[in-house]
Amino acid sequence: MTLLLGAPMGPQLTAALQARVRLAGPLPPPLEQSVLDLPDEVRAQLAGCLVTGGARFPAAAMDALPNLGWIGCFGSGFEGVDVEAASARGIAVSHSPGANAASVADLAMGLLIETVRGMPAARRRLESGTWHGNAAQPAEPVQGLTGRRVGIYGMGEIGLRIARRAEAFEMSVGYHNRRARSDVSYAYFPTLLGLAQWADVLMVAVRADAGNRHAVDAEVLRALGPEGHVVNIARGFVIDEAAMIEALEEGLIAGAGLDVFEHEPRVPPALLALPNVALTPHVGGATRQARAAMEALVLANLDAFLAGEALPNPVPGSIARPSRRLIRCGTPRRTAVAGSAA
Repeated sequence: MTLLLGAPMGPQLTAALQARVRLAGPLPPPLEQSVLDLPDEVRAQLAGCLVTGGARFPAAAMDALPNLGWIGCFGSGFEGVDVEAASARGIAVSHSPGANAASVADLAMGLLIETVRGMPAARRRLESGTWHGNAAQPAEPVQGLTGRRVGIYGMGEIGLRIARRAEAFEMSVGYHNRRARSDVSYAYFPTLLGLAQWADVLMVAVRADAGNRHAVDAEVLRALGPEGHVVNIARGFVIDEAAMIEALEEGLIAGAGLDVFEHEPRVPPALLALPNVALTPHVGGATRQARAAMEALVLANLDAFLAGEALPNPVPGSIARPSRRLIRCGTPRRTAVAGSAA
């Protein structure tokens, strides 16, 4: 079969894929348009597609690939894929749940420490040359992590690991989910607003979809309060970015730690200019351990697809076994696609 790479996947995974199937791509963004721009003969060969979960893969792109049977999402996210449309067309969709959870939780705690302890502003003092030792100009003391209340929006695999790490920092933990978990003893809040009113740190770890776009809005940020901090390691659009910038500029919240942004890769200049914001370029899962775990799950799902077996990691709402016939194309090799990314 021929597998389309919707984005560059790194040399190790690419080599493992090439040993199994023919490869086409990777395609330049935006994925949905690049799929439509492919020659008819290439689109007819494609039985699978490997994408990043945030890339838009709507029904129109699926219809352009008449023999598509599997869409693999690299990572746990799959919000860009129209899963309902895929299932209706007999296309199975998989992801890599939990593979990067520990790494993302680590970064979440790093961003939390950085924003709560005022590290961005402290570095600016060093860079400006205004620090002459603590005896001459002591830093204004801040409230540390011990005793803080961290509210976790989304108690999935990542949220659970954040909670355990927060406990080690002697923080109180509460959470908001679609429903309460029976396997944890943390305080459950049935609404996000109620969680924000209780917490002084809001950790955004929810699985992003159309239903929680701008869920963290101006009202939620105001409820967090002028001593509150927000940390986002989920997806940028879960927070109303404009409302957050206004809240930071006006002192409605104390700070933010952000690994994701609403319109990636664009970062608003206002965020870059603020001294009370810790920023990283969507690197939550960028560890060797997480990468290896995600690659292993991608290959496990591909192998199941090739064998005609149920996918081990179908996304919620997806069928586990495609209803379309797998197109066999002989010896694996790489297929050049006009306009593909290097």
